Amino acid sequence: MERIVIGTRGSVLALWQANYVKESLRRAYPNWQVELKIVKTKGDKILDVPLARIGGKGLFTKELETLLLENVIDIAVHSLKDVPVEFIDGLGLAAITKREDVRDSFLSSAYKDIESLPKGARVGTTSLRRTMQLKRLRSDLDCISLRGNVQTRLKRLEDGEFDAIILAQAGVNRLGIKGVKYILPLEFMIPAMGQAALGVECKRDSEIYEKLAFLNDTNSLFETSCEREFVKTLEGGCQVPIGANAVFKQGCITLRAILGLPSGEEILEDSIESKVESVEDCQNLGRALALKFIALGAKDILIRAQNWEF
Repeated sequence: MERIVIGTRGSVLALWQANYVKESLRRAYPNWQVELKIVKTKGDKILDVPLARIGGKGLFTKELETLLLENVIDIAVHSLKDVPVEFIDGLGLAAITKREDVRDSFLSSAYKDIESLPKGARVGTTSLRRTMQLKRLRSDLDCISLRGNVQTRLKRLEDGEFDAIILAQAGVNRLGIKGVKYILPLEFMIPAMGQAALGVECKRDSEIYEKLAFLNDTNSLFETSCEREFVKTLEGGCQVPIGANAVFKQGCITLRAILGLPSGEEILEDSIESKVESVEDCQNLGRALALKFIALGAKDILIRAQNWEF
């Protein structure tokens, strides 16, 4: 029997994700003994500072990657939206799972949607991407950093600290959270790259790397490869205000993307569409849209966004 250790963060959502992969491996390889190892990342330890202010790459992945390299764990399961576009030498994504709902959700105890919020309403979110798009619609909103796991965020909403909070619908669905008021349409809020998919990371020279390929979903692989290449070409990270959403349908990918200042005062938004047959085609499409953004001044906007005063 082969012993396989999966590294994961310790939140309820992260454990759901790791157990999903664990059970998939058990079904595919009944002779494997699969267990979890919970790891605290830098992003889990620093909860009183907005993510964008902490800085650095891999806020939710670095410690797990170190344990992969040290052979303490065999696999790391991540929310793909948290995985940097550049990998440490020797590591790679062995699989990208089928996506859940990619959209964001508006949750509130008193208001049905963003339009019904009162002037100056307090909206909790960890994301500059969400803040940018909220501010574009409602510049009067007070977007406040909301850190912690999903249960902590819901408790703070329940306690009246916020008029509304924004969460990823994928997490809402996976945890069976009730009472969602409004799922934000993609036309209003473009998700983060890789949102709603899981990334299964492993050492490239590991004996099990190729054995994890069965977890791959072709649609997710094509879509997220396109999104990640868009962000990679812009040299943007996981915590900058960039949204990228690709949809693969009937042999064609449509990529919609947005970036701008957190205030919503300066925004670039565009889309591109093409037939694709491979991951390389998807990456080429993402790169083409990124180069178009760069020609319109995207790099300057992102530099100013990264130096934004909160």
